[in-house]
Amino acid sequence: MDFRWPPPPDGRPDRYRPPANRGPQTGRPTLPAPPTELVATPHGVDLECLTTGSGLPVTVFAHGLAAGIAETRPLGSGVHGRRIFFQFRGHGRSAAPAGRWSYLDLSRDLRAVADLFGATRALGVSLGAGALCRLLADNPSRFDKAVFFLPAVLDRRRPRGADGRLARLLAAVEAGDAAAVAEIVSLEAPPQLRNTPAVWAYLRQRLDQLMRDGLAEGLAELPEQVAIADRTALRRVTASTLVLACRGDELHPVEVAEELAAALPDATLHVYDRPGVIWTDRADLRERIAGFLND
Repeated sequence: MDFRWPPPPDGRPDRYRPPANRGPQTGRPTLPAPPTELVATPHGVDLECLTTGSGLPVTVFAHGLAAGIAETRPLGSGVHGRRIFFQFRGHGRSAAPAGRWSYLDLSRDLRAVADLFGATRALGVSLGAGALCRLLADNPSRFDKAVFFLPAVLDRRRPRGADGRLARLLAAVEAGDAAAVAEIVSLEAPPQLRNTPAVWAYLRQRLDQLMRDGLAEGLAELPEQVAIADRTALRRVTASTLVLACRGDELHPVEVAEELAAALPDATLHVYDRPGVIWTDRADLRERIAGFLND
């Protein structure tokens, strides 16, 4: 990607010229960041939270590695009731306790937020899906419904590519190298959309957050870990579940989603034909999630 920082005020590179058959030029997969609050948890880790909507049911949303509230908000746009978005430890304004972190720690973050707000449903993205797996393996009746979007790891290590990308991102954030951060974050968008205003707007927002809040060093070891020791523990889960994956996503292999769906007693699996679904099939993704959780 030919990235120069900062981009011009109109949100597109100077040399960008829309092709004749252009992709989406409006909208983006994140929304403007509203005020959040720091919430104290029983296990002593303050977590940044955002509450939207009202009434019942209550759904908690858990983001992916090096992502945050902004990236999960679009997934809940059609979900009824109260929606709770939060930042795991080491992300955003959430605390970063000393020591080595594990998926058990992440599941405690998720469980604490769910308990504090009375959530009966949960959605986890990538890292958040792993934390949700661990929570349900340990507490199989905790949620009535659960959605796993782009699960990356189960009881086997996630792909090696995730290790390298996170290490580069951590180093770039620590060095204050916005252009390097943008290069890495841009890989989340499909190649054909990386020079569109939508992706540039997305990069602006991600860069603002990452360069302002940083990422904790404790995240570096998470890609080396598994979410649960044995997938058979998921056989006791009572929740109705939806597992969503994309073919061709190297960091979130479809095989992991298939194994997860097979391990859960009441699971529906849907696999999209190509990666980058938040960009290419966002409306269908949101409708599928809302349809499942609202049913």
